[in-house]
Amino acid sequence: MTDHRRGFLLGALGVVIFAMTMPMTRLAVGDASAPQLPPAFVTAGRAALAGLLSIAYLWAVRAPRPPRALWPVLAVCAIGTVLGFPLGLAMALRDVPAMHASVITGVLPLATALVAAAVTGARPSVGFWACALAGCGLVLAFAAWQGGGALVAADVWLALAMGSAAVGYVAGARASAVLPAEQVICWVLVGSLPFTLPVALLVWPQAPAQAAAWGGFVYVALFSMWLGFFAWYRGLALGGVVRVSQVQLVQPFLALLFAVPVLGERLEPATVGFSLAVIAVVFLGRRMPVRQKVQRVA
Repeated sequence: MTDHRRGFLLGALGVVIFAMTMPMTRLAVGDASAPQLPPAFVTAGRAALAGLLSIAYLWAVRAPRPPRALWPVLAVCAIGTVLGFPLGLAMALRDVPAMHASVITGVLPLATALVAAAVTGARPSVGFWACALAGCGLVLAFAAWQGGGALVAADVWLALAMGSAAVGYVAGARASAVLPAEQVICWVLVGSLPFTLPVALLVWPQAPAQAAAWGGFVYVALFSMWLGFFAWYRGLALGGVVRVSQVQLVQPFLALLFAVPVLGERLEPATVGFSLAVIAVVFLGRRMPVRQKVQRVA
């Protein structure tokens, strides 16, 4: 199996794991009428718990300290994936349904491809950009058709989350070209502990929350913030950030599907049709040439 194919499959695995993030975060924070865990606690707490698990993992595998030249890249990754994305998502999900957030985040693959092309020097073909724009257009068209896709104030938080995630993903992929992907996310989380752990303790929930809310919190800490990145960063490094990032075009539809059993939200039949169209665009884009440029981290 080629590296590109392995990267694509690992990226797909990461997307399946991440697709549960929306409904599980909504489960954790609740809504405006029935709030559960504070968004600040979910943001800092999930990273703190994953960071403590990362210490155990790095000690178990006897991982060496990252080279100093890699520290700025890891810091950018932490700002994007540990702080910006979770905070923006948690704040938005207090005011909008998981389905609304899911379809709006369909712009993330295009944002990631744009950041990757600017940072890594990759040169996607016209055909690739056409597929990326078509996929993004399908997702936004679905949002408009659904009705819940109309822009609201919470979309400012979602825009912050998308921009942060795109930058963090590219930084993580660059670091994964030097270190194993699982060590990259672990070092990012461990380096963030001096901030995330005190904040999590400071904003520890004062009011009782439902068991389901704590279950959602455990999922986003263990899978969304930790294990999912094992597959995602390795996939981006093997298959190329620009190309593999487009797999996330199917994430909104998977999130909608998962929101049905988790949150009791209704799945419209048209969702299946839109999702199949997006999957077709993703596979077509995968065949389009992308000229990669090898860059050094240092």
